[in-house]
Amino acid sequence: MTSTLAPFPAARPRRLRTSAAIRNLTRENELSVNDLIWPVFVRDGKGMEEPVQSMPGVLRRSVDKVVEAAIEAHALGIPALCLFPYTDPSLKTEDCAEAWNSDNLCNRAIRAIKAAVPELAIMTDVALDPYNINGHDGFVIDGEIRNDETVEALVKMTLAQAEAGADIIGPSDMMDGRVGAMRSALEARGFHNVKILSYSAKYASGFYGPFRDAVGASGALKGDKKTYQMDAGNSDEALRMIARDLREGADMVMIKPGLAYLDICHQVKRAYRVPTFAYQVSGEYAMIQAAAQNGWIDGEQVMLESLMAFRRAGCDGVLTYFAPQVARLLNG
Repeated sequence: MTSTLAPFPAARPRRLRTSAAIRNLTRENELSVNDLIWPVFVRDGKGMEEPVQSMPGVLRRSVDKVVEAAIEAHALGIPALCLFPYTDPSLKTEDCAEAWNSDNLCNRAIRAIKAAVPELAIMTDVALDPYNINGHDGFVIDGEIRNDETVEALVKMTLAQAEAGADIIGPSDMMDGRVGAMRSALEARGFHNVKILSYSAKYASGFYGPFRDAVGASGALKGDKKTYQMDAGNSDEALRMIARDLREGADMVMIKPGLAYLDICHQVKRAYRVPTFAYQVSGEYAMIQAAAQNGWIDGEQVMLESLMAFRRAGCDGVLTYFAPQVARLLNG
């Protein structure tokens, strides 16, 4: 890029940094409460709030407590919650049938939130791992993660969530062809306005460990997820996956994890100009919290700085466990 600056001292870039008022006037990117989606973990029971040990400040909540969290989110101006279930191990099976049970934890929570705060958007997770005795996002048959059989199950899961009142479906499984199958099924059943925010570029990452603790999948997982989640060395593949999901009917796309993949976020936004999101995943959150608790960093500043990085990279929004804390700060 050719410089347009006059030579020093005619140009003194520090002039635009001399006061908070001037810095605010010239800031290129802003972080807003409207940029936040709050991931929330739901568990069985009543009146329950259970800390997730590897994610300081994060709770597994019973449905009634999730409703309280939703009311809080709406009051703070957070536009959407994303629900993740902590499924009773006794309900985890080879066939994952609990995933599309109309009365499972996630679907009960959707209906309860919609009854209390209908204006709040609800996003759901579509993958079999919370219900799979093998801990995988897809069916395991003879040691192989089977794509097409899994897609059929994901469609049933999608329809059950749409019927419960979900606004945004979030397929996080990385099976081939699932977005097209979900979109066709939603259209056929009259769910024309249900949005798909696809985890289009989801990497096989080491940053997911605390999340698997939160949903109870850590002990269940047999092997790894490298045959369906993406290799960390690939960026062109991410663009192909985004293009595929958009062709199949995704309304919005997701990159996961977040901070280690900001280059992907930037490339996707520049290439496709569609609503682009990132997930500030559990490992990222836990590292910031742990360092802050040890006094090694200013936790509040690093939290805000990390979220601004997503905006600067081109993201329209972020799934972050920091959402209520950030909203309180931004609301003054």
